[in-house]
Amino acid sequence: MSELEPLIETFDAAAGYLDWAAFGPLSPAVRAEMNADAALLGTGRRAGIDLVSSRVDEARDLVATVLGCAVDEVVLQPSTTHGLTHAMQGLTGDVLVSAQEFPALRVTARRAQDARGLLTVREIDPTDGIVTVDAVAEALTDDVTAVAVSLVDFRTGALADLPGLRELIGDRLLIVDAVQAFGVVDVDWAAADVVCGNGYKWLRAGRGTGFARFSDRARERIEPVLSGISGMQGDAATTGFPPPLPTAGAYSIAPSDPLAASRLAVAVRDVVDAGIPAVAAELRARAQDVMNLADRYGVPVLTPRDRHAGIVTLLPDPQDAAPLAAALANHGVTVTARGATIRVSPHIGTGADSLQLLGDALAQVATTRVVVIDAPTGELDLGALES
Repeated sequence: MSELEPLIETFDAAAGYLDWAAFGPLSPAVRAEMNADAALLGTGRRAGIDLVSSRVDEARDLVATVLGCAVDEVVLQPSTTHGLTHAMQGLTGDVLVSAQEFPALRVTARRAQDARGLLTVREIDPTDGIVTVDAVAEALTDDVTAVAVSLVDFRTGALADLPGLRELIGDRLLIVDAVQAFGVVDVDWAAADVVCGNGYKWLRAGRGTGFARFSDRARERIEPVLSGISGMQGDAATTGFPPPLPTAGAYSIAPSDPLAASRLAVAVRDVVDAGIPAVAAELRARAQDVMNLADRYGVPVLTPRDRHAGIVTLLPDPQDAAPLAAALANHGVTVTARGATIRVSPHIGTGADSLQLLGDALAQVATTRVVVIDAPTGELDLGALES
């Protein structure tokens, strides 16, 4: 039995679930821990309440372990967007962000620009929306103080070159949305100054399990504008206007939910115990299985073959898009259809039964694919035929 087998065996989502990039059905360990801690909070006993409250520090410590940073650089958040909002509201200068980025990045940046007038958003529009080192290099100027990017692009599944971006931008801040990558991508997180993520997708921890890492350099340059009672020095009895904490805790508004922290801690511990490099390799293998099926049945793949994690985005021909979406639904395959694309996101626990359902749906469309005829010549497009 491989080291991954115990973790793989915990996947009990229904066959055909290939939408982990949208939501990760809660793992058995997360469900059990959540119920146990909820029971402790129901006793009214101080010992039980304190025990559950300690999950906050436990979760922070585990996140810091994955990120390779000091625990004082990690603060729990209700969501990825909460962490990014803290970062953007406290920034000054120009921030580079892709025009096709997930709203958690580009909208929070624009809100900060409009609210304080100290930040200017500079959008780039790279090919296919994939942020590359070259695309950032073309837009980089002396006024740019930060670059914000998703490590894994939510639309295409493209994996950003974090070390390359770090080397390119020098002393500027690198802000990373890690929600599609944390725990399932093997990367040197030290390249980033701010890392924001959530456990409700690949970690199978449920919503509310967000976190953020603010490095020493980030804390020097990002003002904790939204710092609340949990981000201040002192306690509730402290009078006046206490200064913010010197740690990443400054970027918080209210105390963390210990039940959410409990779920996050269990989920992160699971991937740490299994080994994130092994998890990352297995996830790439499952994504390759999806690509192989797409190739077999003639469905174009938008996801870069050489730099990806678990997301595989299909770009079917226009006449195939609706039939493919219907076939997937009819075969019990859960994916995300967005515009002209279909995002398929398996996990390490995706079994042969799910891949079989996906293959059956792709095969159905291939066998009924409309033959395209070139009107001027009357010639058949043989590439549109299923052999």
